[in-house]
Amino acid sequence: MAVRVEAIREVREPSRWIRAVRDFCRKRPLGAIGAAVVVLMLLVAVTAPWLAPYNPVTVDFGAMLAAPSAKHWLGTDAFGRDVLSRLLYGSQTALIVGFGAALIGATAGAVLGVGSAYFGGRIDLYLQRLMDIFLSFPLIILALAMVAILGNNLPNLITAITIPMIPRCALVTRSSALAIREMPYIDAARAAGFGHARIMLRHMLPNVMAPYLIMLTAFLGQAILLEASLSFLGLGVQEPTAAWGLMLRGAAVEFAEAAPWMAVFPGLAISLAVFAFNLFGDSLRDALDPKLRTL
Repeated sequence: MAVRVEAIREVREPSRWIRAVRDFCRKRPLGAIGAAVVVLMLLVAVTAPWLAPYNPVTVDFGAMLAAPSAKHWLGTDAFGRDVLSRLLYGSQTALIVGFGAALIGATAGAVLGVGSAYFGGRIDLYLQRLMDIFLSFPLIILALAMVAILGNNLPNLITAITIPMIPRCALVTRSSALAIREMPYIDAARAAGFGHARIMLRHMLPNVMAPYLIMLTAFLGQAILLEASLSFLGLGVQEPTAAWGLMLRGAAVEFAEAAPWMAVFPGLAISLAVFAFNLFGDSLRDALDPKLRTL
């Protein structure tokens, strides 16, 4: 009987991941709120075709600049398109660009940072000077230059936002990889005859996952903000694609008084998304930093 009770107790005991989530929510409530908003945003983006009351690109000249009402909860824009529907579909554009640019940028930066730290010497010197050149430009200026060179469709927009993020992640992961390179198990792997690729991918990259994840979450908010900024300037995605930056651009000065909802709701969506990713990223950094883990 005692063995049976013990077995039931082991089955009911929560897993390590569930305990980790509980500890994170208890110790980092702001991070948990940010994570909840991010999950909600993902659900909205996935279910946008079913949640949106109207087609986001359908023009209705009979309902131009309609105020929020029971028919159009958040009003309409200058072409009679439903603002709520465009907000819901705009979350898809924001997340595609955000996750695409952040994931590619952080991953490429991590690989370059680890490779630079591992090989050292001239390779490290040349790579770091190249990274310094990219870091000397503000994110928005470099992204503008990339869009001007590549063009302003969606893949090129992701590439333009990715490139400025690579040196920032490379710099952070390199500093962690420099300490890992001197560890005894790296010397043991070299002595065992392992190749450079295996040592970097199997012994060094997994040990820089903490800074990698922190940079990834930080880049998500920056990528969403950059996408909105470029779309607002006319260098991002183009009409009639639903995007928050395009919605702000459509809310021109002449509509500021007549239809303020055209700017208020997409502006709130951008602010909430960036704020949520920043909250989650800061809490994740605190949870993964050994110096702050006990706080």
